[in-house]
Amino acid sequence: MDLEQLFSENKEKSIFGRYLTLESIEPLLEKMNTDNQLSIIGKSVLEKPIYKYQIGAGKIKILLWSQMHGNESTTTKGLFDFLNLLNSGSGLAVQLLDSFTFYCIPMLNPDGAKLYTRLNANEIDLNRDSQSLTQPESIVLREAFESFKPDYCYNLHDQRTIFGVGSTGKPATMSFLAPSYNEEREINESRSKAISLIAGINNVLQRYIPNQVGRFDDSFNINCIGDTFQALGVSTLLFEAGHFSGDYQREETRKYVFTALVSSFAILSENDIVDNGINIYLNIPQNKACFYDFIYKNVKLNYDGIEKITNFAAQYKEELIENEIRFNAYIVEIGELEGYHGHFEYDAKEAKYKDEFGEFPKLNQKADFYLENSIKFVNGLIKK
Repeated sequence: MDLEQLFSENKEKSIFGRYLTLESIEPLLEKMNTDNQLSIIGKSVLEKPIYKYQIGAGKIKILLWSQMHGNESTTTKGLFDFLNLLNSGSGLAVQLLDSFTFYCIPMLNPDGAKLYTRLNANEIDLNRDSQSLTQPESIVLREAFESFKPDYCYNLHDQRTIFGVGSTGKPATMSFLAPSYNEEREINESRSKAISLIAGINNVLQRYIPNQVGRFDDSFNINCIGDTFQALGVSTLLFEAGHFSGDYQREETRKYVFTALVSSFAILSENDIVDNGINIYLNIPQNKACFYDFIYKNVKLNYDGIEKITNFAAQYKEELIENEIRFNAYIVEIGELEGYHGHFEYDAKEAKYKDEFGEFPKLNQKADFYLENSIKFVNGLIKK
């Protein structure tokens, strides 16, 4: 199976970039609603509809939800690419629809998506509300779980650019977790099935993004939805879509979300569970916070007349301005930065730093500065 070609054939070109709102996806859902697959299953805090799209008639039941955190849209794009495949009429689509029933909630948090925030309109993290169920969105998801009675749950998220894969020096483009079901992080039947499935996904992804697949921390927190569903005996997989070099819009990463979805369902439909899955899973390096968006090395700084050669880092903030996500770089760390990598690195070779305020960078100021009064950096990058 040529997964790259399959992605190219099914990519939903009408959605692009990081800012994905309910208004972005409603036309797509209506277009796909050819046989009453679409329905409204609840409302958000601000009374926005929460949709489910159900397709397939197979005995294996899959519950998938995305944008539980409103500013995590990459998996939503990958999910629509996958739905295009299911609606393509291809042999693979027929096979999947015969094997599975897919219950998809493409945007659980439409209010957060509109505001481009992790939280919902009440400023609650829905992924910490699985026990208290204080929010309407949390109740919608729990009711979907209880009524549908899935065999597998897919909890679809994004992660920040700060994460790398262990000590590889590579960004964590995709990371996965089979959540724990108890404090001891033991492995029971439901967790074992999720682990083996992730091992199979990893085997496929290593062909496309070698050393760029990470394993998310499995500390137990019953307030997290994945831990709750795993504790209730349903095999649950966490997807975390991360950074691919130069891909801040995550148009490349969405391909690997699609690849992971397709390969996982191919494995399940063909009962092609990998041997020694637990060892493969445990050998996936853990996610590690070891990246900045920008690192500037060997810079000469002048602080109160004292000169020293050191490094500093800058990080993008994703800011919603006039319905557009703008990536604005701010200085976040000054020092040796041992063990850290930059998605963009620049060796100043002891060139002198200067900005409009002085000769020493200040934390949380915009990354606009000069080196040796000749090389100008604007928003973190060299201005040509």
